[in-house]
Amino acid sequence: MKLEMDRELFVRALKMAFTCLMRPLDEMAYVEAKIFQACCDVVAQAGLRVFKVSVMIYCGGQGVAKMRSNILLTIILAIVLAGALPKNVVEAQNCGCAANLCCSQYGYCGTGNAYCGQGCKQGPCYSSPTPTTPSGSGSVADIVTPAFFNGIINQAAASCAGKNFYTRNAFLSAVNSYPQFGKLGSAEASKREIAAFFAHVTHETGHFCYIEEINGASGDYCDENNREYPCVPGKKYYGRGPLQLSWNYNYGPAGRSNNFDGLNNPDIVARDAVVSFKTALWFWMNRVRPVVSQGFGATIRAINSIECNGGNAGAVQARVRYYRDYCSQLGVSTENNLTC
Repeated sequence: MKLEMDRELFVRALKMAFTCLMRPLDEMAYVEAKIFQACCDVVAQAGLRVFKVSVMIYCGGQGVAKMRSNILLTIILAIVLAGALPKNVVEAQNCGCAANLCCSQYGYCGTGNAYCGQGCKQGPCYSSPTPTTPSGSGSVADIVTPAFFNGIINQAAASCAGKNFYTRNAFLSAVNSYPQFGKLGSAEASKREIAAFFAHVTHETGHFCYIEEINGASGDYCDENNREYPCVPGKKYYGRGPLQLSWNYNYGPAGRSNNFDGLNNPDIVARDAVVSFKTALWFWMNRVRPVVSQGFGATIRAINSIECNGGNAGAVQARVRYYRDYCSQLGVSTENNLTC
């Protein structure tokens, strides 16, 4: 790292020396006071002994005329020194670097912290690392095991429509479209998110019993004021799927994100199990995930706010009960703020 920093400082000092040569003699007093002192400071930082000796010749204030001659000597020595530096020190001023090199804050190409660290403009900069997906404790499939999933659906009666509709495989296929689901950084946070998701799914579907909202067809769930996702005549947007997706303003964008026409074909959410889980995950990631860090109570409000503030205390407690159960199964605490 020290050598890489030396290279960067060396380039800066060399640039200053060339700048000195380009100035008229009557400006050399100014150069001595400003540019030269900066040059000496840079070389002192770099610790480049050969270059430092030659620079100190003209940094001692020996006079304007002799100064220019000494600068030329310095540049010659600097060029010799440059020949001893590794190939990747400097390729071009103001960048245009090779793909594997960084453009430093001073406009030079190279590798290491001096080039790829703070102020790096282009290339594989250290200061702007590629975001990585938190790994948590493993994949969602490792957490949502067959035993976990079946432990929920097996509580539904054999006569339930969802019993032969919802499957773990359909859920995992849908998760492939939402790779950030269940990935909140730590293993504990990831498991809590999954526990929260299935707590709400359990409550909304009765342990995967229901595919469609009970008596949902009696209402169209159309917000006519929403112009972005206008309702299609004859179509109804009542609750369907694991989180009972409802309203045209949810069917529209959920379909757009998952390559189906949610406004013209809302029924597909009740016919295709993978699509059904995808809409639940779409709703979760867009409407619920932003508040997950605020506690389970905030997720209740995001899904069905009318239950909060005493609106339906029984429903809130049922959701919390499922959440506690699933957190226990996954071996994590529930933390605070469970109700709304």
